[in-house]
Amino acid sequence: MPTKHIPDPCLADILRRNAERFGDVPAYLYEGRSITHRELLRRATAIAAALARAGLRRQDRVALLGRNSIAFGEVLAAGQLSGIVVATVNFRLAAPEIARILADAKPRAIFVDAEFLPIVATLRAELGLELVVRLDDAGGAGGAGGAGGDVVGLAEFRDAALGDELPFAARPDDIACLIYTSGTTGRPKGCIMGQREMFRVGQTMNVEMRTGSDDRILLVMPLFHIGAMAMAFGLHARGGTAVLHRQFEPAALLATVPADAITVLHLAPSMLQAVLTEAGAGPGVADPAPVAALRGVRSIVYSAAPITAPTLAAALAAMPDTGFLNLYGQTEVITSGLPRELHRGSGPDRDRRLTSVGFPYPDTEIRILDDDGAECPPGVPGEIVVASPAMFRGYWNDSATTGVTLADGWCHTGDVGVFDAEGLLHLVDRKKDVIISGGENIYSLEVEDAVLTHPAVVQCAVVGVPDERWGEAVCAVVVLLPGTELTSGELREHVATRIARYKSPRSAVVVDELPVLPTGKIDKKALRARLAAPREVPA
Repeated sequence: MPTKHIPDPCLADILRRNAERFGDVPAYLYEGRSITHRELLRRATAIAAALARAGLRRQDRVALLGRNSIAFGEVLAAGQLSGIVVATVNFRLAAPEIARILADAKPRAIFVDAEFLPIVATLRAELGLELVVRLDDAGGAGGAGGAGGDVVGLAEFRDAALGDELPFAARPDDIACLIYTSGTTGRPKGCIMGQREMFRVGQTMNVEMRTGSDDRILLVMPLFHIGAMAMAFGLHARGGTAVLHRQFEPAALLATVPADAITVLHLAPSMLQAVLTEAGAGPGVADPAPVAALRGVRSIVYSAAPITAPTLAAALAAMPDTGFLNLYGQTEVITSGLPRELHRGSGPDRDRRLTSVGFPYPDTEIRILDDDGAECPPGVPGEIVVASPAMFRGYWNDSATTGVTLADGWCHTGDVGVFDAEGLLHLVDRKKDVIISGGENIYSLEVEDAVLTHPAVVQCAVVGVPDERWGEAVCAVVVLLPGTELTSGELREHVATRIARYKSPRSAVVVDELPVLPTGKIDKKALRARLAAPREVPA
């Protein structure tokens, strides 16, 4: 009997399947409003049809500049369904940075929140934007907000085409999105994310989170970034619901979890710590009771950084029945995960596992390479390179960087890592965060782990600062527990009991908070700029 041909998948397949099988389940919840999977497909079809009426075709580009909202999700879905490429833009960037991204993506149309219309107004003529659509319908029809020409609200734009047939359909080889990197190592680059690959991202996240149509994830990180977008796709892969907040606020999160029956949280470790502190169950609290507001959470997905032992201990006490999952990856490729089973137990094996980012995802291969491109044996650090069916296709308008990053079909992450004897991957550092002091390589993550063992330290980031004698010196930027004090000398002596003395911070700077990116990662580029002339605490 001949084998039946199974076509390659598209993100559009998820939208259609959810409309058929989970039509009455909410796809998105936002500020008391919801949209079902059936209605999401209907509206996405109408947006695609309206764009076709405006002259756009499959693989033309539109930009998406806005905060988390149902409207944002509708435009994403329109691209997934039709094959129109959606270029997401970080709204937290300054106007010149937004201009550079839009000039790079060259969209024919832009969907934008009203608050960002003035930025679009200054760029519209220069970029040749043919169509501006307000995501939030604020201000009435035409010319609102000084946008430099006619501006139409999304509802008016979309509803004019309700009932139209889908004008063209996405194909597996199509580009789905241009997602711009966070720019931690330079200017943001547009990662080309294909339909086929993004489908695999959603499937992988669904398997890792183990979610179904009765699950609801609360997304407080912005949907313009791969992290929150991948989480939403993961829930939608089996008909689940994404509950959206415009920004992260611990008190609002604690109120939303029971009110909206949240079963999954996606947080950076620093966010989780802030939530626990808000609930009175943060690190350092003696004998904390389980937090009633978090009782219904089945899974907490944390990413962007390993979790510290005090934060995890506090989280386990606050949520004893919750499973924890650590995910590792970047915009270019999702890579590995530490499943909930390996968060359980106690003792040195559990402690070692918690310092890792887990095992490679299914169908994902990871190698650790030295500077000459040779594979490193277990225990020896080198650059993490990845081959995955969920990998990006290259950088938009940047073939030179693409050739370096995707050399020989492997994604060179720029992260330094090492495999342990169990096959777990451990992050050592970003290549560009390695501090070279007196000719010695010092890995900032190793120093941060040692600094965080000091009882007064709540958060820490370690960076290199210029030093006339050593080239670079280790500087620890720390957030302390309220009411505590710490000198550079005290911290240096504490760290020297845990790692080699030459790795100990030569200076320490106490701050109220660390700068973070929308992903929850600490913005070390901003820290280095701030520390050009660091103010040290007393020696």
